[in-house]
Amino acid sequence: MAQFLVQVVERFRCYNETSFCKRQSGGVVLLDIGSVLRASIFSCYKDLTKVISLISVIDDVYDASNATIEELVLFNDAIQRWEVSALNQLPDYMKLVYQKLLDTYNMFDDEMAKQGRSYRVEYAKLAMKNLVRGYLAEAKWYHEGYVPSVEEYMAVGELTSGVQALSTSSFVGMGDLVTKEAFDWVFSNPLIVQVSSAIGRLMDDVAGHEFEQERGHGASAVECYMKQYGATREEAVLEFHKRVTKSWKDINSECLCPNAVPMPLLVRVLNLARAFHVVYKDGDIYTNSGTKFKEFVTSVLVDSVPI
Repeated sequence: MAQFLVQVVERFRCYNETSFCKRQSGGVVLLDIGSVLRASIFSCYKDLTKVISLISVIDDVYDASNATIEELVLFNDAIQRWEVSALNQLPDYMKLVYQKLLDTYNMFDDEMAKQGRSYRVEYAKLAMKNLVRGYLAEAKWYHEGYVPSVEEYMAVGELTSGVQALSTSSFVGMGDLVTKEAFDWVFSNPLIVQVSSAIGRLMDDVAGHEFEQERGHGASAVECYMKQYGATREEAVLEFHKRVTKSWKDINSECLCPNAVPMPLLVRVLNLARAFHVVYKDGDIYTNSGTKFKEFVTSVLVDSVPI
């Protein structure tokens, strides 16, 4: 298991070659372990690690790289095109990330083509394109100084939580259990995906909004709520805790009566919500993974379980 962890961390490091990337490999490992939970599914696990790493870096391109809005528009356009020729329009520091993105998904396509399942990678690409469109929308809000309503913010913020993209990517390597209908189901934004996305977005914003505002960042759900309702920070946080609690009730209901897709697919989405809960319930240990994260990794992957 220790060797398995080393492979995951090293895999992240090869993606984290940009100086502005704020994430640490520990946080990526924790999200990856939390979303899969079964290290025996190694192929799926290692591919999801690559996707989480890419998402982390691309997220930082949009909110931690000091890129101009014009450069961010170009980067989004390149990802929507998904062509090698789009490299020519990008600044040098973006070319590295874009090339890694293309190479990674080409590798996924090679693996799936051998199984006659290339269509799965097309869904994964579409999910990534949707995610990046969300990042660009948030970047435009920030550069324009615009504070949206909570409803407008959440429509984008649930997308940029990454649940749709990660759920789609986690389905790619799941063998015969997954059908085309399962991917269509994820893209229909079913209730469990909606509320898992809400959990990720709201818990992330509550945990990290003060730090993000200090370093210069667009309005989070907290600032949007405060402006819209003339509320205090404490009132906004209390409201979002209530929403997270209700979202967990919705997840429980969905998992008690599965009918749209097999239960293992629901569990993939459920595990993302679980991972978000662990990562953000006591602060943002995804970004600041050198603190409490060490305890989680040690307890899960290093310390033996007393018998």
